[in-house]
Amino acid sequence: MKLHFAPIALLLAALATPGIAEVDGTRPNIVLILADDMGYGDVACQNPDSKIPTPNLDTLAAQGMGFTDAHSPSAVCTPTRYGLLTGTYAWRTALKDSVLWPWDQPLIDAATLTLPGMLSAQGYTTACIGKWHLGWDWATKDGRSINDRLPLGKYNTKIRGPWGNNIDFSKPVAGGPTARGFGYYFGDDVPNFPPYCFIENDRLLGTPDTEKPESMFGLPGPMVNGWDLTAVMPTLATKAVEFIHAKGGEVPYNKVDGAPFFLYLPLTAPHAPIAPTAEFIGKSGAHRYGDFVMEVDWFVGQVLEALDATGQAKNTLVIFTSDNGSPGRDGENMQGKPNSVRAYGHNPSYIYRGIKTDIWEGGHRVPLLVRWPERVKSSTSDEVVCLTDIMATCAALTGATLPEDAARDSYNLLPLLQGAPVTGTLREATVHHSYDGVFALRQGDWKYIEGPGSGGWLEKGTEDDPPVQLYDMKADPRETTNIQGAHPEVVARLAGLLERYKSEGRSVSRRAE
Repeated sequence: MKLHFAPIALLLAALATPGIAEVDGTRPNIVLILADDMGYGDVACQNPDSKIPTPNLDTLAAQGMGFTDAHSPSAVCTPTRYGLLTGTYAWRTALKDSVLWPWDQPLIDAATLTLPGMLSAQGYTTACIGKWHLGWDWATKDGRSINDRLPLGKYNTKIRGPWGNNIDFSKPVAGGPTARGFGYYFGDDVPNFPPYCFIENDRLLGTPDTEKPESMFGLPGPMVNGWDLTAVMPTLATKAVEFIHAKGGEVPYNKVDGAPFFLYLPLTAPHAPIAPTAEFIGKSGAHRYGDFVMEVDWFVGQVLEALDATGQAKNTLVIFTSDNGSPGRDGENMQGKPNSVRAYGHNPSYIYRGIKTDIWEGGHRVPLLVRWPERVKSSTSDEVVCLTDIMATCAALTGATLPEDAARDSYNLLPLLQGAPVTGTLREATVHHSYDGVFALRQGDWKYIEGPGSGGWLEKGTEDDPPVQLYDMKADPRETTNIQGAHPEVVARLAGLLERYKSEGRSVSRRAE
């Protein structure tokens, strides 16, 4: 399927085969923008029926490579963030389904090589500004962790609700971004979780000594006095622009003997609380949800303008994507029911079946736009790729060598970005994973789902459903007809490959023996 971009070139300019740093003595800055709960069909140039203007994302797409078949490693938040920053599927950890909940400990082990850790070792300045949602080591008054009582990802209102009273907010918050490879962090950990406050590096900015009022969106817990949900996105934008301008003052910032930067911008939008600022309210045709998507687009515009203003755009690789599909809430009362935005004629999943949490395409097929002026030419790629691939790609880009036990599900996309001929497919196969822990395996046009139903919030399987699902994604991209009964040999082959990926602990070939 082709993106509905304005006419663009179909060929990539060929780049040198070695890593870029080896070619001309420069290393690019890398800006990775991760939207939260934004669907493939929310980018206007990818959806001819969109009710949401996204001029900055459309420009980004027209100036670089747009992927039509890109996937998050999970249909929900935490596991995708883990996969993005480690290059390894999160279901290989203790988190087999669900997401992390308030006060959970870190999901990324301290010994795990991360994307920022790898780039730091390559001389990059690294920063994370935005939503973390990968857990922290919260200091407690009684010395206990909530995971002494509950496993990671298990929600229990009776235990988690009052746990904030046991947190010692005067102490540093360990195990966060600056303990996992980032040199700097600023953000609102999860916009609908306590504590409702900003965190800078390992310190809370202000003391959350006020209980969140019931009238304010989010789970119960402590907040700083006067916390404003609508101020989160503008504050993150200000911090991102400040960082880019500060780096623009370093010369030569992009040389091997200088300090290029990696800026990870995991946004809090358009995830609930759907809280657009006044200037965006009523500007889209998709109620408050569409207005919030427009604020995401504005954020992207602020980043691109800052890169232009500081003369850094030419040597900055910009990646825009989303952590999973959209639940399609219309934003009423900062949320709305799943799929309610469709009443406005807008479908965040575009033509694809399902929504966030689902094993179907709407759960994990995401926008992926890559721009690097004069390096990546305007083009569209139908290659099946996964966000776990960003780590191996950045390693190749910067000349880093990945250890054998790192990035076990990460494929190098640099040849594709360079315009080199690709024989067959880059990935042997791609594993998808739902909120409930249901697996799927995509190989070529085949998609095998290990179970009935969506594996998510809605459309659960029944006893009358076939035990597995199989779809031909070329002939049936909407996943309307389960053809598992007609192709038992394909089901057996893909089921066997999925089991091998599980048992071997990796899906990429071993780098060394």
